[in-house]
Amino acid sequence: MTMPDLSFKQRLSEDRVVLAPGVYDAFTASMATAAGFEALYLSGAAIAYTRLGRPDIGLVSVSEVADTIALVRDRVATPLIVDADTGYGNALNVQRTVRMFERAGATALQLEDQSFPKRCGHLTDKAVIPAGEMAGKIKAAVDARTSEGTLIVARTDAVAVEGVSAALDRARLYVEAGADVLFVEAPKSREQLSAIATDLGGIRPLLANMVEGGQTPISSAADLAELGYRLVIFPGGIVRALARQAQDYYGSLAQHGTTQPFRDRMFDFNALNDLIGTPEMLALGETYKDFAPAKREDAA
Repeated sequence: MTMPDLSFKQRLSEDRVVLAPGVYDAFTASMATAAGFEALYLSGAAIAYTRLGRPDIGLVSVSEVADTIALVRDRVATPLIVDADTGYGNALNVQRTVRMFERAGATALQLEDQSFPKRCGHLTDKAVIPAGEMAGKIKAAVDARTSEGTLIVARTDAVAVEGVSAALDRARLYVEAGADVLFVEAPKSREQLSAIATDLGGIRPLLANMVEGGQTPISSAADLAELGYRLVIFPGGIVRALARQAQDYYGSLAQHGTTQPFRDRMFDFNALNDLIGTPEMLALGETYKDFAPAKREDAA
């Protein structure tokens, strides 16, 4: 696999925001790429929701995420920020995770300082490991990566546990350990968002996480850019949108015994095949049929 180059790192240094939508498989990644996004966010929560039908409470394994990265990367070349949770263990586990995810095609790995089992950053009753232990895990991640183009995103969940000031102290320590991007999770107000950006914005690019119904007020990417954020994710929005649509679809089918009343809210067979590129793939397959090498005259 070709390792990431430095282009995404350079992009984050620019004075304009990157909006990365959440994806959970190759299908959603292909649609997000087609919509024109510069980067994608592979959400651990979204994988838990869709692959396991379970909440984001640390149930997803490192191999399940690595498999998903590889499938996404086989479909799209868009920079991919991957939710690596706690790194799935201690510093040595973090190094294995970095190697696995980098080989699979991750552009950036997000590591968080929660204890294990972790839980969604917008759930209550979280716990964090000591700051020094997390800094060691960040250093281990930096040491394990093959390419400087593979970014390490350091996330702290300390706002909910120790307060904003402690979270800022942790973020600065994680920078000293080598973090490329900082992510202070779940600030509770615009004032806290602004304070975080004022304190840390000149140190490293900052990531803001927008969760519909979560702890942080929803803001637009443009609004967050004005505060000083350079990367904005909407990680689980696609699952919430599809879940609402799927619930309506199954309810309609159960009620009517046919999909006909729902037809104006869904693709038909041909439209879906056009969306996923079936005609192009079939045409490509035809070009490899009955291969015969070109005739050449033997040298005299």
